[in-house]
Amino acid sequence: MSQVLSDPLVQARNWQSVASFIDHTLLKSEATAGQISRLCEEAAFYNFAAICVNPWWIGLAVSVLHGTPVKVAATIGFPLGANHTTVKRFEAVEAVRLGARELDMVMNIGALRSGDRQGVQNDMIAVAEVAHAGGAIVKVILETPLLTLEEKILGCQLSLAAKADFVKTATGFFGSATADDVSLLRGVVGNQAGVKASGGIRTAADANIMINAGANRLGASAGVAIVRELGAPEFTSQQKH
Repeated sequence: MSQVLSDPLVQARNWQSVASFIDHTLLKSEATAGQISRLCEEAAFYNFAAICVNPWWIGLAVSVLHGTPVKVAATIGFPLGANHTTVKRFEAVEAVRLGARELDMVMNIGALRSGDRQGVQNDMIAVAEVAHAGGAIVKVILETPLLTLEEKILGCQLSLAAKADFVKTATGFFGSATADDVSLLRGVVGNQAGVKASGGIRTAADANIMINAGANRLGASAGVAIVRELGAPEFTSQQKH
């Protein structure tokens, strides 16, 4: 038995359970249509919660995933969060129109760190209103590796005030999620919002640590490797879903 499968922390959850937490993610700028299609097929095969892609690929993802329970998530204001609010709002309008049902928006990090609470909250509200009107949910990416403890807490509080559905640790561009950050975010939002851990989650052990810390969604590009560690079958695109 492998070290991973012999670890009681990992063994406590089967691969199907862990798969239900995963947003199967491909956000590389060089990603191709073929790679996005494969991402979607893998997500349907393993019954991941969602796929997460850049807005250009929403239409393709919706097409490939038609008839499956897997949601299409798209990034908004990614990866820096420094777009004007009007631009983020328009990006959200287009994402929902094209079929995205989850929007992962990057908070205006610089504005938060400058003390502009109202500006940050208005930015979140603009996207949340569009999403909710279209039957979608919003996850606010705080970019925890760049924030102080106080800023992380404030980011969560503003997200709740804006009626965001999730707070999310990071884009993965500036550092990885930590169990301490996930625990902190869960402590602040309680049951009022979900917590998505993202950045550096590459193994089944990583996934279980984040879930145990309070995450109820995991952003990972290594979703297939994670569930395969736990005994999931090898992906085959011939299988019908």
